[in-house]
Amino acid sequence: MTRMRSTNHVGCFAGLLAALALGAAEAQTNSVKIGVVNMTALIEQAPQTQALMAKLRDEFAPRERDMNALQQTLQTKTETYQRDSSVMGPEERANLEREIRDGQRDWERTRDQLTEDFNVRRNEALAELQRTIVGRVQEYARTAGFDLVLYEAVYASDAINITAAVLATLQPTPAPAQSSNSPPANP
Repeated sequence: MTRMRSTNHVGCFAGLLAALALGAAEAQTNSVKIGVVNMTALIEQAPQTQALMAKLRDEFAPRERDMNALQQTLQTKTETYQRDSSVMGPEERANLEREIRDGQRDWERTRDQLTEDFNVRRNEALAELQRTIVGRVQEYARTAGFDLVLYEAVYASDAINITAAVLATLQPTPAPAQSSNSPPANP
């Protein structure tokens, strides 16, 4: 009985080797088209990234202006304290010191909240952009007939690096030129 199991294992192993050899031979006859894409470069160079960052700057600009105004007010109070503290009464000096201290805490809290909100919003937007870019890579790969596309490689020759080609698909398409049959625009 033990001898029979051993024979079965040898038979299974031989069958597995034959299947692997057949698969390797088939893979050699049917060439596999492989591409590599640099996702970091795509995200950094995509025009959608620049548009996204501009949109985020516009979205957070009012809060940044408020924070800068708060900082300017604090700076003015600090200058007043440095210039006039020697001629101020004790109560007036203590009130201004408290205002400066409270203003500094408010400014730091506002700055920290703005930074945190911006980072959260940026990360959400970049994650959505990355999903869009991955979809574009998949679409390009299907259209170009790739069997496998990798986004991380220690080395990839230019022959299989499709980053530039995918980046080209991310570029906005130019508006169609006006045909000669169209009436001219009114000046």
